Order: sequence, then C-alpha cells, then structure tokens
Amino acid sequence: MTYFGFLAIFIGIPLLIVAGLLWRDRRHGRTLPAALQSWSPWTVIWGHVVVAVAYTSPWDNYLVATQVWWYDPELVTGLVIGWVPIEEYTFFVVQTLLVGMWLVWLAPRLAPGEAEPLAATRWRWIGTAVLGVIWLGSVTILLVGWQPGTYLGLELGWALPPIMLQTAFGADILWRYRRLVATVIVTSTLYLSATDALAIASGTWTINPEQTVQVYLGGVLPLEEFVFFLITSTLIAFGVTLVLARASQARAEPVLHLLRR
Repeated sequence: MTYFGFLAIFIGIPLLIVAGLLWRDRRHGRTLPAALQSWSPWTVIWGHVVVAVAYTSPWDNYLVATQVWWYDPELVTGLVIGWVPIEEYTFFVVQTLLVGMWLVWLAPRLAPGEAEPLAATRWRWIGTAVLGVIWLGSVTILLVGWQPGTYLGLELGWALPPIMLQTAFGADILWRYRRLVATVIVTSTLYLSATDALAIASGTWTINPEQTVQVYLGGVLPLEEFVFFLITSTLIAFGVTLVLARASQARAEPVLHLLRR
C-alpha cells in the first residue's frame, strides 16, 4: 500500500464523510453552542494545521534521520523535504483537519448547552505538575541513553510541553467540556492506531524495534505509535476546544491587553 493510497483510503474518505456531516448541519442551522463561538471553527482548525506542521516537522525529520522509523522508498512519490517524504507532511495536515472537524461536528451534540461552573483553579496546576513529572521522566530516558526508550522519550519530550501549557491555561475549561474532549481523543486515537497498524503490517513504514520498548498492541502496533496518536489527538482536541471557548477568550483578554500596551 503506497503512502498516498493509505492517506486517500483511511484519512481522505473519513474526512469527506465528516465534511458532509458538517455541511448537512449547516443546512439545518445546527451550530456550535454559544459558549464555543469565540472564533470561526474553520479559522481555528486551519490555525492548528499551521502549528501542527511547523511544530512537528523538525521533530519528525529527526526521527527519520536517526532511524527511529523509516519508510519504503518504493511506496512514496520520492519527493522529500529534509529526511521526510511529502506524504508525511500531508499526514500532519489531514490528521489535524480530521480530528478538528470531528470535534466541531460532535460539539453541538456533546458540549453542555449551558456553561457549567469551572472546576477549582488548583486542578490546573495539579494536572500540569503531574504532566511535568512524566516529561522529566521522558527527558531522563533520553539523557541516560536507554535505547529501547528512545522513541517513547522523544515523543513525550516533544508533546508534553505544549500539553502542559494547555492544561496550565485551561484544564478547568477542558473539564467543562470533558465529554466532548474525551470522546474526540478516544475515538481518534483508536481509529488512527488501527489504521497505522494496517500500514505497518503492509510495510508502508517501519518502526525501529531497537529504539522501542517492543510492546506490541494486537501483536502488530508498537506501544509508541499508540502513544503518538493519543498525544497528537489530545493536542488537537485540547487546542481547538480552548480556542473556541469564550471562557478562554475572557481569561486571555488581560494578557492580550498588556501585550497591546
């Protein structure tokens, strides 16, 4: 299975389906709850696409350059930017679009109709502190040079800092929309992990067993790949929800006011 073939079947088709569902909602006047109308959802999603490509590209190039994973040159077009094929950059874009649009479609169905009270502020800092401990553990793995933990350490070291920023800013806001956020993360992670297992089994790309803990879910999927889709789905779901939420806008306004001065 070629890389673009994988993208067309397993990302392109669901993307078209979700786009059709959003179009139908628009025709029937079904919109986001008022509390999630801080920005246009399309502006928010495409903004996350730009951030995803900019933030992920250097990290993913390092993974390929150091042979954490590699792709079959016979199954890509041959157009490479850095060490990474153009198909991989396309994946950054379409994954972000799919998860973001899925969230926007689910929001009118799962987000609370009226704004619930925010959780206690201390939970923002407790959650961030817990993530910080995990991040320190991942950095330690890399510093001591434990080779089987390389991929896991690199992905947690890369993804947890922005997730910590998200929780420090708005863990209480995310808790208000916990049904929506959790549903998006769980469904996206399971679906993308399943499709990734198919791609690995077909040889589209290969994960270096020497740089993983060699725990395979379902006998095929490396644990690190499941973690990758979990953290990237979390980044997108947290980010889109926080930017859409009017509560975030109100919280950020004093900071924005200071920056304008």
